[in-house]
Amino acid sequence: MITAEQNEYLCRTGPGTPMGNLFRRYWIPALMSSELPGPDCDPVRVSLLSERLIAFKDSDGKIGMMDEFCAHRGVSLWFGRNEEGGLRCPYHGWKYNTTGQCIEVPSEPASSGFCQKIKLKSYPCVELGGVVWTYMGPPEEQPEIPAFEWTQVAPEQRYLSKRWQESNYLQAVEGGIDSSHVSFLHSGDLHRDPLHRGTEGSKYARSTSTTFDIHESTAGLLIGARRPAEPGFHYWRVTQWMMPFYTLIPPYKGNALNGHAWVPMDDNNCMAWTMTFHPTRPLTPAELEAMENGAGVHPTLIPGTFRPTANIDNDYLMDREAQRKKIHYSGIKGIAIQDSSLQESMGAIADRSRENLVSTDNAIIMARMRMRKAAKALEAGKGTPPGLEPETQKVRSASFILPEDGPFKETALDASVVRMGEPFVAV
Repeated sequence: MITAEQNEYLCRTGPGTPMGNLFRRYWIPALMSSELPGPDCDPVRVSLLSERLIAFKDSDGKIGMMDEFCAHRGVSLWFGRNEEGGLRCPYHGWKYNTTGQCIEVPSEPASSGFCQKIKLKSYPCVELGGVVWTYMGPPEEQPEIPAFEWTQVAPEQRYLSKRWQESNYLQAVEGGIDSSHVSFLHSGDLHRDPLHRGTEGSKYARSTSTTFDIHESTAGLLIGARRPAEPGFHYWRVTQWMMPFYTLIPPYKGNALNGHAWVPMDDNNCMAWTMTFHPTRPLTPAELEAMENGAGVHPTLIPGTFRPTANIDNDYLMDREAQRKKIHYSGIKGIAIQDSSLQESMGAIADRSRENLVSTDNAIIMARMRMRKAAKALEAGKGTPPGLEPETQKVRSASFILPEDGPFKETALDASVVRMGEPFVAV
């Protein structure tokens, strides 16, 4: 349990908040590259850390990420004309380049120099791994670009999706590092979902007897969840949590690796990114079709939006008969929506002062402590936030079988090493 004040500290990520200042020190996934398909394409609204921004790609293909609203009368530049090297407000024709600099005010003579005095807040962007990333922190502290393994593989080895989750980011992060709920909430899907069924791991993961072994890593936490396997052996699932909002999900043999990024849009909403990738081969047509249809950890979406088809307004398409028959343990179809439905049910911001935590929540407790410690260190001007260096991001999740007296930590650390182009460790 944490206090209401500590909960507020962790959950608020807007400008000037301790956690907001911490998050702004990282490159943040802002939108998919496909949302800005080419020069002079349609501008896109982006909500990040309680800031309303607009993204566009100019005539030369350069990406801009800036304040959504025109400096003249506050009109949303989503209505703007993206043309001839800038985004023009349709109200009175003020035009901005990708740095947010006003470059034309038709009503004023160029000789007045008025344009040079007008500049919208803007943030640098890079394209990497099918994602447009932005950095919202102090320019002098800008870190190297991300080096997560999924950003380094060929496009045909990677599939990305994202969905709007109507809750604070922290509920989603905590769900991502809570391996014990798999045995309950996802138990029906472990032997029915096409990207899980038939593996040894999916059989062992249904055991509700879970013991944790958790270690700090340079970027966050290495989380081991142990379940019984065959007599004399344990089945281990290794989850990676990396600051500030990334998780890598333990894999199942024969399938691809999966990860999440839980990016705050504002304090009541987050964008849940899902990255599926394979380090040694292209994803198959069958895998791609399954993911596009909501299998694995991906959702189906309302066309033209990032809102899930199953959402709070339709009770997530709850099927009580499927619940009774344990086809879907909670009655909700799909691993992604099973998670979001329960996390959203806690309210926009969960009241953690009312919790009663147990031993299987140790990873959540440690993650909260690590995040608060990092934010307080930044407030005090001490050190660099964890997980900024590219080398700290080069880790894998894993699953394996060990004898009951087998060395978990040593095995997990070795299995976590990214060896580009080589198979990962999975059962």
